[in-house]
Amino acid sequence: MKQFLAVIGFSLLTIAAFTGYSNFGIPRIEPAPPPKQEKIDLGSMTMDQFIALGDRVLNGKGTCKLCHNDLGRAPMIKQIVPNAEKHLTDSRYKGEAKDLAEYLMESMVNPSAFVVAGFGKAGSNDTVSPMPDVSGGSIGLSEPELLAIIAYLQDSAGADVTVEIPTDAGDVAEEEEAEEREPLEDPLEIAAEFGCGTCHKIGEEEGDLAPDLRTIGATRDREFLRRSILYPNAEITEGFEEGMMPDDLGDQMFAVEVERMTDYLAGLK
Repeated sequence: MKQFLAVIGFSLLTIAAFTGYSNFGIPRIEPAPPPKQEKIDLGSMTMDQFIALGDRVLNGKGTCKLCHNDLGRAPMIKQIVPNAEKHLTDSRYKGEAKDLAEYLMESMVNPSAFVVAGFGKAGSNDTVSPMPDVSGGSIGLSEPELLAIIAYLQDSAGADVTVEIPTDAGDVAEEEEAEEREPLEDPLEIAAEFGCGTCHKIGEEEGDLAPDLRTIGATRDREFLRRSILYPNAEITEGFEEGMMPDDLGDQMFAVEVERMTDYLAGLK
């Protein structure tokens, strides 16, 4: 009987210790709040304001600078407009654009219509772009947002702004202060929330700019994967460069989301 009670007591102590560690031992990571939506009235917007909107979308929601930067993963943004005419007449061009504005739109929603030499998916001979259609997926830019980016690119390159501010598209939602969100449970929903598929192959997403995660658990242990989320530049996978993954990703996630993603990735054998 004493032995039985000792086993019961030990079990209760173990459960209590585990519960205490789960609640207090794992540090709570307070995520950066997600964007709340601010309605922007396109009908009362001037062209200068529309261009400024394009600048904000390009540097924010559009995640364009994630690849179009000094690391050389994609062409520099300032080179896009000056090189557009040359690309339109290139024998490898397979799109349908007739002018600069159409080319810029096509480069965002059908980026494989023309792939700048050296920036295609590995093994595609520069015929397939690693860039996703930014009007869908986790980025999901609206038509007014795409047009605003085009206006910004044209203006910043010194070209005539040929797009018009849409008046029949309703309001545009832009980021402002956010409402508190609840932690996500599904790892693929977490991956979508933070745009992992833009660069990684994960789930049904086919990003080609960062390591393939579909079987990552076969070669990396749980601690490495957790560390890669919280401190992505602490150890760089061979063939990839520092700075590809945002340093503050772990700050944007709840601790439980970090653990769920870690468990999910570790299980991908």
